[in-house]
Amino acid sequence: MTTLLHIDSSVFPGEASSSRSVTAAFRRAWEEQQPEGAVIYRDIASDPIPHITADAWSAGYASPSERTPEQSRAFTARVRLIEELEQADAVLIGAPMHNYSIPSTLKAWLDNVLLLGRTAGESRSAQGTPAVVVASRGGSYRPGTPREGYEFVQNYLEAVLKDTLGLDLDFIIPELTMAARNPAMSELIPLYEASRKRAFEDAATKAKEIAARVA
Repeated sequence: MTTLLHIDSSVFPGEASSSRSVTAAFRRAWEEQQPEGAVIYRDIASDPIPHITADAWSAGYASPSERTPEQSRAFTARVRLIEELEQADAVLIGAPMHNYSIPSTLKAWLDNVLLLGRTAGESRSAQGTPAVVVASRGGSYRPGTPREGYEFVQNYLEAVLKDTLGLDLDFIIPELTMAARNPAMSELIPLYEASRKRAFEDAATKAKEIAARVA
């Protein structure tokens, strides 16, 4: 039985969120291919993971016998998140751009699951797991655009998910999502609609490809 770890982090619910809409499309296609599979779902916007504490961090570098009760409790919560990542056959993350970067709730999840000597370092426990990030954004930050230098979502997640955790990472990027709501961007609506259509198509295609790969 295959397992998909699905994480949403947008502050907007349902179809009001571009990232949630596309991750939902990916998940539907995945479940069609893996009807007997399991999905671990975390909505870290509505049920946020606590930001990492000194106890949670330091416990990762102390032997169990040397941990304080506070460290042990904090580390147990981290291990639960790490095990979800390790057990997953594929990872799906909704990562909308908030003020040029990822939501703080998603950063909290990453801080908890990144553990040197287990998920990071020489032997990475989730190495090679396919991961798809839906990185929606209100404008465009592609190479050659005026705000290219403000793109801190894809670059950061590549450094953490791919280079540090060793996941087999791919992106789906619905962009210009503010065009339909911002009159100043109205001329960009056709580009937004094309980007949205492509994102849904990519979600279905990638879900089917990965589901077949891990079956």
